[in-house]
Amino acid sequence: MAARVTGYGIHRITFSPDHLEDIADAITRQDIRGLVTANKITIKKVQGTSRGRAQLKHLQKKKRGTKAGSKHGRKGARMGKKETYVKKVRSLRYLLGVAKDRSDIDNKEFWSLYKKVRGNTVRNKAHLRQLIETAKQSREA
Repeated sequence: MAARVTGYGIHRITFSPDHLEDIADAITRQDIRGLVTANKITIKKVQGTSRGRAQLKHLQKKKRGTKAGSKHGRKGARMGKKETYVKKVRSLRYLLGVAKDRSDIDNKEFWSLYKKVRGNTVRNKAHLRQLIETAKQSREA
């Protein structure tokens, strides 16, 4: 009856062992609904197929053939110039934002460095940190 009232299968419905007498006394549909809201009758969640093994297999497959001897095509064929540039610029801009929030650089210095990042003058994160340090030191002096 509980399965019909709740609309779930009989294998998903569980009765609380402490309240079996209350459940046995329930004769109307309203009684069953009351027991469900009181958590004396609970409904199990649907158990899906685990993707754990599939994910592990995918990782193993992806890892294969990444050493120098397995690579074909030049560097630009594996990851394009634009993709590399966008990745670099995004990380550098994030670093600039963090430095600005920390008040390591003021607004004028921020935009000066921002333009350098856009113009590909800044080589990498270490180079940007170095430029931020020099900007900070020149402001203090």
